[in-house]
Amino acid sequence: MKMVLLTALGVGGATVFGAIIGFLFKKQSHRFSDITLSFAAGIMLAAAILGLILPSLETGSKYGLIITVIGIFAGAICLNLIDKAVPHLHKLAGTDSESHNNQSINKVLLFVLAIAIHNLPEGIASGVGFGSGNTQQAFLIAGGIALQNIPEGMVIIAPMLASGISAKKTFVIALFTGLVEVIGTLIGYFAVSVSAAILPFALSFAGGTMLYIISDEMIPETHSHGCERGATYALLVGFCVMLISDVLLG
Repeated sequence: MKMVLLTALGVGGATVFGAIIGFLFKKQSHRFSDITLSFAAGIMLAAAILGLILPSLETGSKYGLIITVIGIFAGAICLNLIDKAVPHLHKLAGTDSESHNNQSINKVLLFVLAIAIHNLPEGIASGVGFGSGNTQQAFLIAGGIALQNIPEGMVIIAPMLASGISAKKTFVIALFTGLVEVIGTLIGYFAVSVSAAILPFALSFAGGTMLYIISDEMIPETHSHGCERGATYALLVGFCVMLISDVLLG
């Protein structure tokens, strides 16, 4: 339990770490942001497949394939419903800070709320990994999510500062988005620990949420500023880094 809590704090803390970088480098080039986010997307893609979806198939016995497919779509549909209530991250995340001068504070805060809401299933995915009992895979999943949280934390700073929110309040809000991930991690861990029967579905559900975030939020953002080729290779590098880590540690 101590390890789970420390990992949860680490995953959530990655968002705060990214926010600190955002304070230091308020004006980041699109190329840097896109490459970083693409690399993180590759890490998350490998983590979703290797750490969540394949273990779901393995633990689901003779119904593993059906449970896994249903779980993946359930996770994706869940986030799709959330997206109907909150804005897509890629609509605001990649714009220059200057373009936010005419944005209302409410719109910027809605954008931050979107990130916070999307952090919840990411945290659950991390927690489910630990609940499965496979500590190695759990760390790979948590590591991939934490890496993705760094650029995510970076992009929320400039919009809030440009909209007139004080630096202190901006940091508190960034801290809140990270806390949501900590809560999600604990929810995922306890849910699977209470009932091992839901493990295959929980794993695939978490995998589905991650695949949805990668496809619907991260890739569109990284391919919207003319750096498609670099972003694609960065994603492949991230995927291979996680794949190599999984094989070497396995």
